[in-house]
Amino acid sequence: MVTKMSIAKAYASDFLAFINASPTPYHVVDNAKKLLLNAGFLEIKERDSWSGVVEKGKKYFLTRNGSSLIAFGVGEDWVPGNGISIVGSHTDSPSLRVKPVSKKAAEGYLQVGVELYGGGLWHTWFDRDLSVAGRVYVAEEDGSLKPKLIKINKPILRIPTLAIHLDRDANTKFEFNKETQLFPIAGLAESMLNQLDESASATEEEAEFKPLSVMSERHQPKLIAAIAEAAGVPISALRDFELILYDTQPSTFGGLSDEFIYSQRLDNQMMTYCAIRGLIDSLEDEDALVGESCIRLISCFDHEEIGSESAQGARSNFLPSVVKRLSGLTGASADATETALSGASFYEQTAIKSFLLSADMAHAVHPNYAVRYESSHKPQMNKGPVIKINANQRYSTNSPGLLLLEEVAKYKHVPMQLFVVRNDSSCGSTIGPALASLLGTRTLDLGNPQLSMHSIRETGGSDDVEHACSLFSSYFKYYSTVEKKIYVD
Repeated sequence: MVTKMSIAKAYASDFLAFINASPTPYHVVDNAKKLLLNAGFLEIKERDSWSGVVEKGKKYFLTRNGSSLIAFGVGEDWVPGNGISIVGSHTDSPSLRVKPVSKKAAEGYLQVGVELYGGGLWHTWFDRDLSVAGRVYVAEEDGSLKPKLIKINKPILRIPTLAIHLDRDANTKFEFNKETQLFPIAGLAESMLNQLDESASATEEEAEFKPLSVMSERHQPKLIAAIAEAAGVPISALRDFELILYDTQPSTFGGLSDEFIYSQRLDNQMMTYCAIRGLIDSLEDEDALVGESCIRLISCFDHEEIGSESAQGARSNFLPSVVKRLSGLTGASADATETALSGASFYEQTAIKSFLLSADMAHAVHPNYAVRYESSHKPQMNKGPVIKINANQRYSTNSPGLLLLEEVAKYKHVPMQLFVVRNDSSCGSTIGPALASLLGTRTLDLGNPQLSMHSIRETGGSDDVEHACSLFSSYFKYYSTVEKKIYVD
């Protein structure tokens, strides 16, 4: 017999497989595409006309920069100007990224220069088994330059701490210089002696002009060789890359009863996965879009951890432009000009009738630091998603949104919790306020509770994966019904 507990563990197991395969935002989007394609979604492109392509009753997705993604299903009863139910999340996490010129060496060690991305708990990156993954551009035989995703599946880097004997204050005050003492060690310099510098021979012998210094001068030759091997191309085909360090220890169940998930990047891959899975689950029945008057949509953005100010961030035109194109969708084979004109007139109607759930992880109460939490707002793991509220609009939740979410949660009996930060503490923020101001759309902020946010190893609740997936699925299924019951101007 299938039990509620076994269903929750199945969702959590699928999520673990997803996060272990997704060390970078590029991998998140690539694995999301695989899930969507398997669920019958069709890929479309921003640069193409959607006239006569996007139809009622069908499911689609598109990407930008390979690190942001939007997917949606169009209701068969959709008419121009109707609303869109949206779940927004982000694909990035605090990390260390390989510098454009990363070649370092000191005291006989080979090192790799890294740059801080986002607001990480950087001391947690010490003494971890690290590797690299990311996007590599390679030259094809026809002269085109194409991206490949790589993931080197073994530890090749490490940032060692200083021995306690040389720093007796380390246990009371661990401090380090982020520029000079956060260099990962990649190997010993003597191991390079008498070895063929393949990358140098492959690049320096080329006679053509190079605007930048050759790759072997910018990066460790053995690192270049490892990247080329992971990409399955000769070193000479490498042109550039964007690499992110990740912890090679797999994400896993934890706790005496597997009640926890021990992992990196829970913030925010858990909510991104739940958004994807919630949309897919809401559309799994063949007739799911029959009688549906709305569009069901997820938007997963890069660069939230650094403020979302980019072409593929939440503050970009990515979501507004997609909403604008969809708002005038007739479902007929109208020409592009007619569709564009319709979109311009219906966009404002669609925006005000729509609703956005901004899904970003939340803080679970920490038993050793309970005093840091507001006394009446201490979220617990495995007790359901946390609705985040802030009077200063660091979160966009208000009472109409809260009531709407409470109503859709009833359909699948999903528990929820409330959170506000203490008045004497600072408050984080999310993509919610940014998108609310861009679109003028009603918005609510929520997320699953976790511990050790922004650490290289975080802790979440294994049952909360299913809680969020069920909540999002219910939201998509019942939004068009529930929205009409809650009056707001």
